[in-house]
Order: sequence, then structure tokens, then C-alpha cells
Amino acid sequence: MMDDILAYIGVDWASATHYAYALDATGKKLGHRSFPHSGDGLVELAGWIRTTTGHEPNRLAIGIEVPHGPVVESLMDAGFLVYALNPKQLDRFRDRFTVAGAKDDRLDALVLADALRTDRRFYRLLEPMHPTIIELREWSRMTEDLSVERHRLANRFRHQLWRYYPQMLGLDEEWARNWILDLWELIPTPEKSRRVRTSTVAKLLKQRRVRKWTAEILLAHLRQTPITVAPGVAEACVVHCQLILARLRLVTAQMKDAMRQLERLCSAVAELPSARDTVVTTHRDPDILRSLPGVGPIVLAALLSEGRDAVARRDPKALRSLAGVVPVTRRSGKQNLVLMRQACPHRLRTAVYHWARVAVMHDVHTRSRYSALRQRGHSHARALRSVGSRLIGVACVMLANGELFDPDRAPQKPSGSVT
Repeated sequence: MMDDILAYIGVDWASATHYAYALDATGKKLGHRSFPHSGDGLVELAGWIRTTTGHEPNRLAIGIEVPHGPVVESLMDAGFLVYALNPKQLDRFRDRFTVAGAKDDRLDALVLADALRTDRRFYRLLEPMHPTIIELREWSRMTEDLSVERHRLANRFRHQLWRYYPQMLGLDEEWARNWILDLWELIPTPEKSRRVRTSTVAKLLKQRRVRKWTAEILLAHLRQTPITVAPGVAEACVVHCQLILARLRLVTAQMKDAMRQLERLCSAVAELPSARDTVVTTHRDPDILRSLPGVGPIVLAALLSEGRDAVARRDPKALRSLAGVVPVTRRSGKQNLVLMRQACPHRLRTAVYHWARVAVMHDVHTRSRYSALRQRGHSHARALRSVGSRLIGVACVMLANGELFDPDRAPQKPSGSVT
């Protein structure tokens, strides 16, 4: 039991109503009730906590399942100490009170409060996040959503071309590029390719700076024998492609704007004051991370937003767990299983995966490590997770020392290795 906390409150949040349960420092029940999810309801929740406990907000600990959202933000704004708990851990703590599998809002609020009172070390104290970090996190997530939507629309566009105009698919590996979309608008059908002028196509290629094709070779490719389709199929596909094309261009434009916002916000994060700096340096966290091979705007934004706490603490263990690059070991008797970690933020896992993938292509030391892992029998994904784990360790050391990445620096050998 901790002497600095005088009461513990568990809040079981939901979409319509939230249930709160208050205990004193000895575990005695102080009260419980539900509150609607509204501005007045959240204000009433904060007032009820103060009235029921009779203590100042900074002496009250509140346990909740989620680390963000309007409930958490309103409670933190009111001055309470808010602690977050993983839902899986809450499920295990619930077994203390019932083994029959019973579950309701009041019970969950009680479990959150009592577990916080007895096992606060399993909770994570939440700290207010800077508005710039919140904006960066939101733009980072929007960028990922736009990327997914762009790929979805591009695949639908490709399917329509496959139905009646497969020659168009052989023009580029990424057939949703702007110049291909412009070319399709100019030549939407195989019949149109036989009537278009070579000079018109040459003008388009020059405007889009396409050097892979000449107008003559491109038209010869498009004028290959077309596939035979039923009457009306080509016309229907053209109409469908026009609808997809408008949305695809919109998403592409939004994607470009999102990338500009990420660059702006990452630069803004570099100007934020940091109370955790242990050395005097002119290099900020974004500059150090950006110097690493494989770190682009999307990966950088994910590290600074989704893994903000671990990056600020220079904690490689926490960041590896969040990124899912360290395995989970299950050992019992003679059985020993090492499994891929599933419980981690998807966005940060994806960002570190692409970080490692691009680093393998551009950094000779990272590529050598990846090749050695593959020779030992590791799969591609497992080798990239090992590479990502090493890159996270390197990044945390660089952040702690305030150093930029030096590609010419020889990697250190593991301790205990035989030379």
C-alpha cells in the first residue's frame, strides 16, 4: 500500500455510460454509480469522485483500461492521477473476485480500483501529451488509413483493367501512378489506342517526365491484339474506372498533403523542450532518428507518436515490446515454445517492419546481419524482426548519447564473442 494515495477509483468506460467504483486506502467501499457519456456526465463524474472521497485530486488514483480518449483526458484535466491497465490483465484480476466467469460494469470498476490499490506496479501512470504530439499521432494514423485506401482503390482499378484492357497493366510495376492514370484518361479503350496520335502521347510522356517508354513503343504495346469481351463490358468497365479514378486522385492528393503535414509536425517536435535529456547536444530526437537508415517520414512519425514514452525514456526493452520484435517464451516442464509477440500496437509494428526492410536495402551492416540470419534458417519476417530489434537498440543508444548515425562506423561485436 502506498501512503501518497488516499483513495482508489476504478472507471469502467463504455460508449454510452461509464461506471465508477471508489475505495479508500484500506479497501473499504466509498460508493459506486454510473455516469452518461456527455460533457455534463464527465463533469459530474469528476465532481462525484471529489465529493465521495473528500480528498484533493492529486491524492486520488484512478484506474481505467484505455490510455487515451475523452474520459481519460477529462479526468487528467481535472487533476487526477490516471493509471491505465491492459484489458488482458484486467481479465486476470477479475478471477480474484469470481471464478464463474461473471462480468458486469460494476464488477469491472471494482476490480480496477482494488487491483490498483494492491498492485499499482502493473498499471502505467499516464502523463499529459503535448498538443503537437497528439496532432502528429493523428496525422500519422490518417496517413496509414489513406495509404490503405489508396491501395484498395488501386486494386479495384487494376481489376477493371484486367477485365478488358490488360495491356495497360504492363506499363509499370506500380500501375496507379499519375502518368498511367493520365494515359488511361487519354486512351481508355484498346480501340482508342488505334486512333490516338503519337505526338499526343509523346507530349503526355514529356509532361510527366516518363523516360521508360517512348510514344511509339508504348502505342505498339497498347495496340496488341485485345481480348474479346461481351458487348457492353468495355463500356461498363470504363464507367466503373472513371468513378474509381476520381476517388483515387482525391486520396492521392490527400496522401501528399498528409506527408507534408508529417514533415511539418516532425520538425515541430524537434523544437519541443525535453526534460529527459541527459547530455547537452544540438541534435534533437527527430534529427537523430531521421539519420538512421530506413527511417522516413512515416516511420519517424510512428516512432515519435505511437512509441513516444519509450523513446523519451530511451527504453529499448519497452520499445521492442511495443513494436513486437521480441518474442514471447512459454516454458513449462520439458516444453519450451518461442512465439511471435501478438499483443502490440499494429501501427508501430508495421512501421518498424518497414524500417528494418528499407534498412536492409540501404545499409551494408544491416544487410550483412539479415543475410547471416537467413543463412541460419530464419524466415524473412523473423530476420526482419531481429534486425528491427537491433535498430531499436542502436537508436536508443544514439538518443541517450545525442549522436547522429554514422554509416562508416564499424558495428560493435556482441559481448563474449570469439574473435
